[in-house]
Amino acid sequence: MSEAARTTIDQAEVDRFSAMAAEWWDPAGKFRPLHKFNPVRLTYIRDLVSAQFGRDPKAHRPLEGLRILDIGCGGGLLSEPMARMGANVLGADASEKNIGIAKAHAAGSGVPVDYRAVTAEALAEAGETFDVVLNMEVVEHVSDVEFFLTTCASMVRPGGMTFVATINRTMKAAALAIFAAENVLRWLPRGTHQYEKLVRPEEIEKPLTASGLTVTDRTGVFFNPLLNQWNLSKDMDVNYMMVARRPSA
Repeated sequence: MSEAARTTIDQAEVDRFSAMAAEWWDPAGKFRPLHKFNPVRLTYIRDLVSAQFGRDPKAHRPLEGLRILDIGCGGGLLSEPMARMGANVLGADASEKNIGIAKAHAAGSGVPVDYRAVTAEALAEAGETFDVVLNMEVVEHVSDVEFFLTTCASMVRPGGMTFVATINRTMKAAALAIFAAENVLRWLPRGTHQYEKLVRPEEIEKPLTASGLTVTDRTGVFFNPLLNQWNLSKDMDVNYMMVARRPSA
């Protein structure tokens, strides 16, 4: 397939999330796991971005002036907090319905976010570049993981970085992140994740390093039912996050 004909969009996935778009900001709705997950991933992003760009993570607006792409932004659960921390955020999603919900919520919250219904490949083709590219819970829903990651990596500026969060393709993840989460705990609608679309860490790292980035951090994330919260972990068998940086020019 030629580069011009390649796409990162899996229309069935876009349709699935479009159908749930109205529930993005309901902490008790179908996106409840992401609301629970948000504090740990926001802190992780803030702290590592602050370290990379010499910022004080405890400052009121530690990301002031940085340009951030939140690809696959959904309803804006990450985009809005990033903007509140001072970042110039472009929230991109292939679903017009998701972007409509995100725009309405941002307007009601008074948070400036540049939301666009656009693909990663269209942004890259337009020459867009960013200090930080966020790929959070997205790669397991695209049609071509390698193309998606290399496309996003091409938009990382010298000295910039990218974050990827996803679910590992292991039997442990199949049991916990799919069967238990969707069928037992009912955290997610059935069919939200398909085992064959889950992505192993080496399948993330390979296209990133081939694009000139260096993986600088990896961490697992696990849910503690006693504390009812997510925490960072050394165990990457289920949920995990990875960070890669492009050398400064």
